Amino acid sequence: MRQFSQLLDGLVYTRSRNGKLDLIARYMREAPDPDRGWALAALTGNLDIKAVKASAIGEMIRARTDPVLYEMSRDYVGDLAETVALLWPKSEDQPAEIDDGSLTLSAIIDRLHSVSRAAAPTVLAQMMDHLDASGRFALLKLATGGLRVGISARLAKTGFAQAFDLDVDDVEECWHALTPPYTALFDWAEGRSDRPDPAGTPFFRPFMLAHPLEADSVDLADYAAEWKWDGIRIQIVGTGKETRLYSRAGDDITGSFPEIAQAFAAHAVLDGELLVKGEFQGGEAASFNALQQRLGRKAVTAKMMADYPAFVRLYDILLHADEDLRALPWADRRPRLEALLPSLDQDRFDISALIEASDFEALAEIRAGARDAAIEGVMLKRRDSPYVAGRKAALWYKWKRDPLTADCVMMYAQRGHGKRSSFYSDYTFGCWTEDGELLPVGKAYSGFTDEELKWLDRFVRNNTLNRFGPVREVEKSLVLEVAFDSIHDSKRHKSGLAMRFPRIARIRRDKPAAEADTVEGLRKLVS
Repeated sequence: MRQFSQLLDGLVYTRSRNGKLDLIARYMREAPDPDRGWALAALTGNLDIKAVKASAIGEMIRARTDPVLYEMSRDYVGDLAETVALLWPKSEDQPAEIDDGSLTLSAIIDRLHSVSRAAAPTVLAQMMDHLDASGRFALLKLATGGLRVGISARLAKTGFAQAFDLDVDDVEECWHALTPPYTALFDWAEGRSDRPDPAGTPFFRPFMLAHPLEADSVDLADYAAEWKWDGIRIQIVGTGKETRLYSRAGDDITGSFPEIAQAFAAHAVLDGELLVKGEFQGGEAASFNALQQRLGRKAVTAKMMADYPAFVRLYDILLHADEDLRALPWADRRPRLEALLPSLDQDRFDISALIEASDFEALAEIRAGARDAAIEGVMLKRRDSPYVAGRKAALWYKWKRDPLTADCVMMYAQRGHGKRSSFYSDYTFGCWTEDGELLPVGKAYSGFTDEELKWLDRFVRNNTLNRFGPVREVEKSLVLEVAFDSIHDSKRHKSGLAMRFPRIARIRRDKPAAEADTVEGLRKLVS
């Protein structure tokens, strides 16, 4: 357990991507089996311990220490696991020392997997009594399933690949045929066996990604243009017997959109954008806000599927039957996709139309006039480009439409997570109604520099009016210029509006709060 806790500490306090990769790679080479396999499962979000709930951990610490001290400490630290790990006092009547073998990472996970929900707090407390603060932090992170140590599943897999000089895309292609603690994966990595063969299973293939367009123009004789839709990119993998849906990160999201999987019977792998049909748009795509009602749900009701009917706007075809098409140029893959479309459920699948433009200047005019709720920008795809994993220079470009901006007033602030857990870095902001009321219109936690974060944190601490648990209400005097991709109607917010991808563009210390924008003005930007 000590090795794993040191790994988590290192990941929390290491800011560079390469530094995090080095830490993961070293752990994967040096840690014993099956500890390193379980660690990889935890780092990639594939460890699910159902017996331990965050509320139970709160009750445990309140029984061991002053509840008021805990609440104040939690408010200051901002992270449950870190707060409890630091505050935890050992029991005066603790049992004899637990043998070291029962506190290995694998032994702890086995114990937590087998314990009942009722007995889990007692078992967890006994383990914590025999760990230092770092060990307790790691244990609690494992138990609650939310590591939050500044890495993605893809970064964890990249660190594993780096440890053994493997191609991370090769790791991705066999990943979904494996289960923790990934014995077969480590056998392959260390030369004891061939790469695990996912053949016959609906496994994930890494996506081809695009670079932002930075050049002034491209030659449309070399590039095809199509709309970049504002949903989530998915991969549909069908074997003819089973279909799975994967997100761009390789997460299996089939359970969230079962109607899409059920409607796809082809033996093919397709790339597309998952969208929701609009209520007033004749079946056209609704805004991302509608899709958001379906995201992150492990199971959905019939009513949810009826209220927010999902469909996929297809972009590309990777495989058809047993033929791998990825090496073909885009200009050859596109007709293959068009030929397949009539055999698919027309209610669930359509194809992303190409944009006809005489030249780049004409395309720019078309793009500038596009404010459809589901359009995020334009994709430019080189006509001779194969479908290759990752971002390859000069093959695909994404040309997002220019962001909208609004001057808003900071209303509330909350501490961040991980390396930002000591800073108030999450800001809720609002705009004025005609009656002079300030209503929240969005929340942002990005777009500012480290120096600006320090300044904003000081502003929050020095201008706090009220506290509501971890949230501080601040004096309504600071204007933030907020950039966002689009804005939509929302029944969930008092203002009736919801921003898409809001981020802080500037801190407007020069602007009086009374001169910030209005809700009515924002409503005119609704697409």
